Amino acid sequence: MRNAASGLTELPLTTGPARTRLKLEMVAVAFVSLGASAVWSIVQILDALTRESKLNEQQIALNPSRSDREWLDFLNQTVGHVLAFAPVLLVCVLLWQASKPHLGQIGIDGRRPGKDALLALGMAALIGVPGIAFYFVAVGLGINRVIDPGSGSPYWWSTIVLLLAAARAAFVEEFIVLGYWFERMRRLGVSPMVTIVSASVLRGSYHLYQGFGGFIGNIVMGLVWGWVYQRTGRLWPFVVAHFLMDALVFIGYPLVAHLLSV
Repeated sequence: MRNAASGLTELPLTTGPARTRLKLEMVAVAFVSLGASAVWSIVQILDALTRESKLNEQQIALNPSRSDREWLDFLNQTVGHVLAFAPVLLVCVLLWQASKPHLGQIGIDGRRPGKDALLALGMAALIGVPGIAFYFVAVGLGINRVIDPGSGSPYWWSTIVLLLAAARAAFVEEFIVLGYWFERMRRLGVSPMVTIVSASVLRGSYHLYQGFGGFIGNIVMGLVWGWVYQRTGRLWPFVVAHFLMDALVFIGYPLVAHLLSV
């Protein structure tokens, strides 16, 4: 049953020993996925801040080459992206319901593909365009590193691997930060506001390696997406929107890189 004031399915509160187990489960899921990324992100920003060069004088590649041998570069990148889907499989197993739709409590079903597609396009435009503008402002202010999102591998398969990288980011982040996190917080009886804010801080934290612009920008993105997800209860639009944004940036950047200067 769905709450009249929310698009999310109402869930029974978890009490007693099961409540402690659920909290430990959330910690475990976090630290085998995006929580671990957040820790490493903090380490990376500390490294960046203690260098002689300013943040906006440092460049970081999101999709670097993994080998000077083409076949091994392809294998390393592809295997890395595929294995990174493991946390998505984990949370799907943890959230799986016996009755169909098996993941209906996080909005994974085929009830409204048309509306979901429109919402995905809308969210991609709402966050993507201002997000790119904010990135350039942040670099100009010296609070962000220069990001190279394109492929470091100049091969025919590079675009395919970049699309896989975009899918990886979309599925891992949205299934965990929106789907799993919101479902478990509802079972613990946590208020929607606390859930949205905590998920947004997590989203910002694992982007901190980019600089404070990436941190702030992703917190804002998390607040907007969290509010809309709370209202709609639909996860697919955010997975698709995230994929579209990353795919356009990853593939489009090499085409316009020579025109950009920050």
